[in-house]
Amino acid sequence: MDLGSRNKIRVEGGMASMTDLVFLLLIFFIIMSLMSNNQTPLDLPKPEEAPPTDTNPVQASVLITEDNKYVVMPGGSLDNPMEFEEIKELAAQAVLNSGELKLKVAGHKDAKYEAVFRVLAFAQVNEWDPIIAYKK
Repeated sequence: MDLGSRNKIRVEGGMASMTDLVFLLLIFFIIMSLMSNNQTPLDLPKPEEAPPTDTNPVQASVLITEDNKYVVMPGGSLDNPMEFEEIKELAAQAVLNSGELKLKVAGHKDAKYEAVFRVLAFAQVNEWDPIIAYKK
């Protein structure tokens, strides 16, 4: 007496669906490669050119503490942070003394964005170039 099953399971893969998939992927990658812009202009220095050296680094700085107070450098002290209205004149004097119209802005990681943006807006109103200091 044969008790085995007469319905055998076939383990075959349909190749028609696999070729359709490969064809669709091929079309996708061809279209994506044509749409990508491989000609991004780069302004690289010539090999004989020396890299520019900054002889007068930015000296005027505003540091923002974690409690959203401000310290103007050089001359300020982290022991005596001030409010924003108090630093306006000191920052203007520091920028004029540095000889460049640049203001370095550095803030504590817990400082509010509003405190940083106040200094950036102040620099923009005075037509200074703000330089944001950050760590990677």
